[in-house]
Amino acid sequence: MIRLVVYLVLSLLVALGAAWLIALPGTVEIAFGSWRMSPGLGLALFIAIGVIIGAIIVWAIVRRLIGAPAALARANARRKEKAGVEALSDGMIALQAGEFSRARMLARDARAKLPDNPAAQLLEARAELALGDLSSAREHYRALISNDRTALAALSGLFEQARTQDRANAAITFARKALAISPSLDWASEAVFNDLATKGAWAEALEMSASLPARTKSQKAAKKRRQGVLETALAMAIEETEPDTSFEHANRALKAIPDFVPATLTAARILINRGDTRRASALLRRTWRASFHPDAATLYAHVKPGTSAVERLKRVRTLVESPESHPMAAIVLARAAIDAYEWSVARNSLAPFLGKTPTRQMCLLMAEIEEGQSGDQGKAREWLSRAVTAPADPTWTADGLTSDEWAPASPVTGRLDAFEWKVPVQTRTPAKTLSASSTAGSGTTRSAIEDASTPPQTQP
Repeated sequence: MIRLVVYLVLSLLVALGAAWLIALPGTVEIAFGSWRMSPGLGLALFIAIGVIIGAIIVWAIVRRLIGAPAALARANARRKEKAGVEALSDGMIALQAGEFSRARMLARDARAKLPDNPAAQLLEARAELALGDLSSAREHYRALISNDRTALAALSGLFEQARTQDRANAAITFARKALAISPSLDWASEAVFNDLATKGAWAEALEMSASLPARTKSQKAAKKRRQGVLETALAMAIEETEPDTSFEHANRALKAIPDFVPATLTAARILINRGDTRRASALLRRTWRASFHPDAATLYAHVKPGTSAVERLKRVRTLVESPESHPMAAIVLARAAIDAYEWSVARNSLAPFLGKTPTRQMCLLMAEIEEGQSGDQGKAREWLSRAVTAPADPTWTADGLTSDEWAPASPVTGRLDAFEWKVPVQTRTPAKTLSASSTAGSGTTRSAIEDASTPPQTQP
């Protein structure tokens, strides 16, 4: 309603203005050759306005006709660009869907329509790499390296190609070049770190890790963890040759990763060699309470070299206050009790877990207890048989490989910080190992237990 009122008011004002112009007194004489015209002043103004509007319309038509070829060219260019973008988009979708031949075809179509767009060439290189046409992919990637916008993507492609061809040195070269351009690049830093870990160049890896930026909270946490692992690796590498420096690195590792078992064991061994058993015991006790790792308890029992089995059992008892609190606490106490021939103590420590689902180590320890306490070979064989199908105990595991000791990197892939303390996926021990050993008589039962308790290793 308001718009209608405004429209009517404006129309009335325009009409009044036109009437006022027409009613203005005076005339205008227009002469063109022998042609004469004397309109009124208002009418002359309207004629002038009409001539101006007509001239504008005529010029617009003439201009459109003159610019028609250029407009057609621009329209064709826009259609070509749109078709190129659609081909590029469809090519990316085809690449992700696994249609590599179609992706390469669409990439070539996009390159023809978008000659200045490097993304089309990058798509073609990716498709050719997926199809196994490595020589063509390499040529595309090398051409893209010269462009600052695509250099990192090209180096990533060359890195993947080198890994596909098992050219480790070339792959690391490309990763280092990418890292020089972008120090926070995850794939490049991981590749370089893994290479340094494979070579055991812990000092260089530690220096490189310290120089890498960490902006987000997750990046800072990952950097701190990596620093701790590298400090531990370096401490272990120089433990025998430079114990003082090794101890410093182990302490820095424990600051980065509190109660980290490998760093604790390294620092504790150095303290024991120095004769500082009090600090070593405190360090091992703290790590044991945080992780229940058996290596910490074992070293705690042996913190004073040359002690008897009975004295070691006493130390373990001070460490393991309640064996029923954790399965590993029961196992550690039972092992120390068996070494001291305290069979009842060993049996009682395992008793809370035997009625549930005893682990493999528990079954093997029970076999040793039955043989040592009562000499009952039948019960010992029964426990050995149960150990075959019993759940495995935690061990250091990385990439399907189990190990008695922690290592900084996976021996399979070279991946840094790959080992985890957990129950391995492959937990079954061959039955013939246990049965053959158990039937050999009481003299070989202990060796059967030791062989069966060794974690199975999976070859890469």
